[in-house]
Amino acid sequence: MKSTKISMIRAALLASIAVSGVAVTAPVMAQDEAASAENGDEIIVTARRREENLLDVPIAVSAFSGEALELRGALDLTDIGNITPNTTLETSRGSNSTLSAFIRGIGQQDPVSGFEPGVGIYLDDVYLNRPQAAVLDIYEVERIEVLRGPQGTLYGRNTIGGAVKYVTKRLPQEFALSARATVGTYDQADGVLTVSAPIGDIVRVGGSVARLSRGGFGDNLTTGLENYNKDVWAARGTLELGGYGAPVSVRISGDYSHDKSDPRGGHRIIPGLLSGAPVLDNVFDTRGGLVDPKQDIEAYGLAMNISVDLSETLTLRSISAWRKDDTLTPIDFDALPAADVDVPGGYFNEQVSQEVQLLVDAGPFSGMVGAYYLDATADTLFDVRLFTTLSGLTAFTKAAVDTETYAIFGDFTYDLSEQLSLSVGGRYTWDKRTANILRQNYLGGGSPFFGGAGVAFGAASTNFSGQRDFKKFTPRISLSFKPTPDDNIYASFSQGFKGGGFDPRGVGANAPDLNGNGIRGENDEVAAFLSFRPESVDSYEVGYKGNAFDGGLTFALAGFYADYTDVQIPGSVACIVSGLPSFCGVTSNAGKATFKGVELEFNARLGESVANDGDRLNLLGAVGYIDAQFDQYISNIASVPTDVAAFRDVQNTPSWTASATLAYMTPVGAGRLNLGTTVSYRSSTTQFEIPNPYIDQSGYALVDASLVYTAPDDRWSIGLYGKNLLDKEYKTSGYSFIAGNATTGVPILGGNGLPVASLGREGTLTAFYGNPRQVFVTAGVKF
Repeated sequence: MKSTKISMIRAALLASIAVSGVAVTAPVMAQDEAASAENGDEIIVTARRREENLLDVPIAVSAFSGEALELRGALDLTDIGNITPNTTLETSRGSNSTLSAFIRGIGQQDPVSGFEPGVGIYLDDVYLNRPQAAVLDIYEVERIEVLRGPQGTLYGRNTIGGAVKYVTKRLPQEFALSARATVGTYDQADGVLTVSAPIGDIVRVGGSVARLSRGGFGDNLTTGLENYNKDVWAARGTLELGGYGAPVSVRISGDYSHDKSDPRGGHRIIPGLLSGAPVLDNVFDTRGGLVDPKQDIEAYGLAMNISVDLSETLTLRSISAWRKDDTLTPIDFDALPAADVDVPGGYFNEQVSQEVQLLVDAGPFSGMVGAYYLDATADTLFDVRLFTTLSGLTAFTKAAVDTETYAIFGDFTYDLSEQLSLSVGGRYTWDKRTANILRQNYLGGGSPFFGGAGVAFGAASTNFSGQRDFKKFTPRISLSFKPTPDDNIYASFSQGFKGGGFDPRGVGANAPDLNGNGIRGENDEVAAFLSFRPESVDSYEVGYKGNAFDGGLTFALAGFYADYTDVQIPGSVACIVSGLPSFCGVTSNAGKATFKGVELEFNARLGESVANDGDRLNLLGAVGYIDAQFDQYISNIASVPTDVAAFRDVQNTPSWTASATLAYMTPVGAGRLNLGTTVSYRSSTTQFEIPNPYIDQSGYALVDASLVYTAPDDRWSIGLYGKNLLDKEYKTSGYSFIAGNATTGVPILGGNGLPVASLGREGTLTAFYGNPRQVFVTAGVKF
């Protein structure tokens, strides 16, 4: 029913586009205002949903212009994670397209439909409800903003850690044609072609096509497929009306991406416990034998944004969007030829959203009121195949966990004086989660959905339909003091929350008899067993942003403290279902945590006309420190609730993150040459809440460099780039199904000195790694 409803809304959106011939996205700054951070110039951001100087925004924001990203050779969204304090942006395990995002200790690693992300990803002000297809490739981008701390007032649910805003370029007012090509190591071959043209005085059309490809960093020694390769086609199209000072601005945008890369297989950290298969020498090689389904990821969407100036002080905006993505992926947990722990999976997501904003800018008083609606379906289907355990045992799960959300919000700023400003805002959200979960066992092969020949046996271990409603008010208040026009001291309080839901991997047959009537597995009991509450955070922040020495030094310093409650702890564990070994989800609101930390970002002009007239030397830096601690972590040990907080860590949250970039620009003839070197550092990181000495990553540093020549009038450019030049080997994620002490989590070792398997017989302990050294050349031309 929900899918039909979304299809009807999508049809209405398409019809409105066909009738009006126009659509819009949120207004973005003019191209000549998108100056590069590397040159120390002002950057305009929309962190508070309106255009403001970065210096004036009382929020911790990192902003990267398109020009700055090109100079760095940034390839996709994850590249900015290395240069943003207290931020982790990584590709999630088995694909090139699913995003794991954490900011200030809060995020989401598990991409299945029952769980919500903790960091909101926005494409031209459209919220991407699911992490699949959220690793956005960087091309034709105006800027990317990273907002740290809860953004629950203006951005809503699931921005409890922060938000990442990807803003594409606005079409120019004159004809433009550009092309960019990249070749590099590992057979990298990328190409982007962009064209736009005016039609009359107020209408513009344009589009981009991108082909992004790279050979594998390793191989699957069983299937012969490449491992960690890239095979992506992508396109964007835009139709604009008005804008550039006109009272009405309308933009239609559509995007499409098709990722046909081979599945990413993990690297085993230990030998096979049953087969004795040795650990491979190359960490990018794998032996996983699962080939069904063939990996395939498609994502596409439409957005329609209208901005109307009702008067000199009032502006009305409407943001309408429809998005869809389909992912088929084989996940070979054990990374061996036999089906010891193999999981064919499918994720099918669709969403419709509508937002309306009324903005006011009347002298000392500015702000907005608005309303938001989201209707989203998320279907997750997967097998858990334990073929070496019992005659081809498979547990098939089909889970639809859907969302319907309404919200009203407002945020206003009043200048109490020329130096003092007060901002107050709030958002009230109604959030409904509906779940339909079926789990059925098969023997003799996989489930029919994934082409298996297994035969269903026994009653379904989960056959559940249920609903939960959540309501939440998330306020925000900040006070800003500007002793001079170039200094901003602020203090703020904000709240955020991440939606509750149902664990689609949970097993209803294991639900306890809560009402004591002797009957287990009644629907209300299953609902209580599978569901979990929203989590929330109260965040306090003080900051100082400054601009000194006529722009020679810009900096932002922020200190924060956050109380994190009802922390959702999702987990995948070995379990027994109807007397058979299997794989279960266990999720609870087991935790309370506190986060406190400091962040510093700066851009210092070290010199001008140092070696040549007109040259410039800049040092850019970012440092983040966070003390992230669980205050409470309740785990059921032998059916006794036990606080094990002393033995748990906050995942994907290194205590220290830092980066430094030395950037030099010098005129060469009538053009200019840019040279840059970046060193980034992350301290030790745990992949999950339970520390694991096999897959956790110790501290490491990466070194990047670039050399770019740009011809006069930016007509053409050529650049040489190096990523991870020291070829550092580092883990970004992993899978673990080994036995551990119930309290401490310390792995239990067998007589052979290796960990004891908790699921399957080979022992699942696999890791995924960040990219090795890459060198590439990019050439671009504009007409």
